[in-house]
Amino acid sequence: MNTLIAIIGLGVLCLLFEIFNLRKAIVPLTIIGLLGVLGLTISEFNSTESYYNNMIVVSKFSTTFSSLFIVLTIFLVTLGHNFYENHQSKISDYIAIKIFLLAGAVAMVSFGNLAMFFLGIEVLSISLYVLAASDRMSLKSNEAGMKYFLMGSFASGIILFGICLIYGAMGSFDVTEISELSQSAELPVWFPIGIVLVTIGMLFKVAAVPFHFWAPDVYEGSPALTTALMSTLAKVVAMATLYKLLSVMNADVSESFKIVVVVISMASMTVGNIMALRQTNVKRMLAFSGISHAGFMLMTLLSLSTSAGSLLYYASAYSLSGIAAFSVILYVCKNRDNEDVVNFHGLGKTNPLLAAILTASLLSMAGIPIFAGFFAKLVLFSQTIEAGYLALVIVAVVNSIISVGYYFKLILAMYSKETNEEKKPTPFVIYAVAVVAIVLNIALGLFPSLVLDLLA
Repeated sequence: MNTLIAIIGLGVLCLLFEIFNLRKAIVPLTIIGLLGVLGLTISEFNSTESYYNNMIVVSKFSTTFSSLFIVLTIFLVTLGHNFYENHQSKISDYIAIKIFLLAGAVAMVSFGNLAMFFLGIEVLSISLYVLAASDRMSLKSNEAGMKYFLMGSFASGIILFGICLIYGAMGSFDVTEISELSQSAELPVWFPIGIVLVTIGMLFKVAAVPFHFWAPDVYEGSPALTTALMSTLAKVVAMATLYKLLSVMNADVSESFKIVVVVISMASMTVGNIMALRQTNVKRMLAFSGISHAGFMLMTLLSLSTSAGSLLYYASAYSLSGIAAFSVILYVCKNRDNEDVVNFHGLGKTNPLLAAILTASLLSMAGIPIFAGFFAKLVLFSQTIEAGYLALVIVAVVNSIISVGYYFKLILAMYSKETNEEKKPTPFVIYAVAVVAIVLNIALGLFPSLVLDLLA
């Protein structure tokens, strides 16, 4: 609860910094504030408390995922210092929206009541709608914002309808009471229908097949930094929330539910990877890659009682490699009309360090040792086999091999293609974020127990 209050307070301060003419200090002060919030969150790791009649529940699950969200927000805010310097709008607006988005993310993994769950979703979603359309002079950005708003509102409506059915069946929004009542032998038919509707809405937020059609267009049209946020923070938040929601409602008791999860997971991995092979735009490629990774993370839903640690580990590995990759994309594609692969030609010669970082992040996403992405998939596959879903693991391994094709297309473009462009200066924040993110990724790969044991 203290974390949520501190984040909201920091968001309000970001708006006040502009009034007091502290424009240049907004990013550094925000980062310092987020580091303080991170320390506050870590200090609550061993506490289990509920606040406001169980509206907010502080637990190991909420504190660990909240810490990950804060770290990702620190990276995204740091990148914003350079990205928004030429934008017409005030930088305080963008930073404040990201902080309020973080508040929604923390609420989504800390809820003890379905009302708080939906409030967190809306805070996060509305922030993303605004950020997607934040480049007012770009038609693509305007289109992305409108498309995301329409599709996202539709998904939110489905979630709300599902919550209404659950309330009608149980007579309560409190997830503890719902969990206890769901153990009874006879449940109203609209309770499982409500669970299905809420799950469908969350699968849209995760961008899993067949609810993924919005993702490529929205990722391509949105400003690159917003795409980085959607691809990393927003996706991880939605997946963690879906995991918690199904855990507290004991939705894993149904074998038919698990079969549906298996089918959606296979479809997401396969469709995402096959479509990514055809892309020439890097943001669209990473959008389909994100759909594939959503399929991998959905595997954790097959063993809800034991896979919280593996979900945290996979989410950390994926999001850190995503942050590193988008740091390089922001540098390469700044002041360009598109993010096509051709823009990366010769990067291995003009900027060897950033090319190496992008290569490392792509290899991590592909699941190549020594990066965290490999060990995250290894842990995930082991748990899935133990749960009795060997066929799903075989499909996942095949898809991991397929993904190497489009990741290496970008890597080969950096090292085997020539370019006539001269090297342009690289802002320090790009180097700092990219290096720190990939170093953390490698560290998690070398010492996976640092994360896996947190939710053991």
